[in-house]
Amino acid sequence: MSMTDSRALSITHWLEYTLKFNILSFESASSDASFRRYFRVVHDKGQHVVMDAPPEKEDTEPFIRIATLLSHSGVKVPTIYQQNIEEGFLLLEDFGSSCLLDQLNENNALSFYQSAFDNLHTLQTKTSVTTCQLPPYDKALLTDEIALFYDWFLAKYLGVTMPAEIKQSVNELLISSALEQPQVCVHRDFHSRNLMVLDDKSLGVIDFQDAVVGPVTYDLVSLLRDCYIAWPADKVEEWMTLYYQQLVQSGLVTAELNVFKRWFDLMGLQRHLKAIGIFSRLHLRDGKSNYLNDIPLTMGYVSQICQQYPELDALNQFLIENVLPHITLNKEAI
Repeated sequence: MSMTDSRALSITHWLEYTLKFNILSFESASSDASFRRYFRVVHDKGQHVVMDAPPEKEDTEPFIRIATLLSHSGVKVPTIYQQNIEEGFLLLEDFGSSCLLDQLNENNALSFYQSAFDNLHTLQTKTSVTTCQLPPYDKALLTDEIALFYDWFLAKYLGVTMPAEIKQSVNELLISSALEQPQVCVHRDFHSRNLMVLDDKSLGVIDFQDAVVGPVTYDLVSLLRDCYIAWPADKVEEWMTLYYQQLVQSGLVTAELNVFKRWFDLMGLQRHLKAIGIFSRLHLRDGKSNYLNDIPLTMGYVSQICQQYPELDALNQFLIENVLPHITLNKEAI
């Protein structure tokens, strides 16, 4: 932290003069793709994380409301100890600095993913979609998200245009598949960077403020076809089937496995197109160019699914001719 950072200075002033902390150390903990930042503070009364959410750019209300909702459902989310809504500061429980991505390997993946499945199952079965007051993952939102790929990646980053008939076909296929699924609480960014490994090796869940009511496969495919780590296709299918069986046992899903897998694949395609658009926007608009490094793996997932479904032949051919020559795919995702 630079001491010329006026917001960081405001945070330390709040901690020292309002909360009466004697600060022993104060340092950056992390930042994310939004305008939020996080600081770790060690003080005479313990250790916490402070969220810095500039009010003119970020709203703390959804984080506070959804943290309360998920905590009541039994999901392990950070406790909010103090709020300074006017300035955009929250004092949070410290989940440490080790995320799931840091610790995953072939030997522990099944154990960690089962723990993640348990969190996800709690989220999906214990959060009422009728009373949670979360916005719906509806046709408009799904359409807007897919458009990020067309607008930011294809048009602005690569300088190419997808024919309107291919766009329409892709949108109709992906949106109809999403809307026909059982609707549950969706974290919307349930992946290895947003699951924190706690001291007892259980998982804590962060970055949940964009939660919605939407398709049952969304968070599962976010986790298993993660934009930041790839697993062999047979492993992904094995783990997907494991969670599918949990959903069937709880009565949340009655569809056959082949139907569920199609939902999973097409939901992943929607998410990955969106993610590639967001990575491009972060580079072009926000100067966060490190996210470009995540495009090859994510595009690898897109290519993989396009090759499996005849309905996506036109999209696959477009990508082969106009996109893949510019991208070195991560082969682990194919």
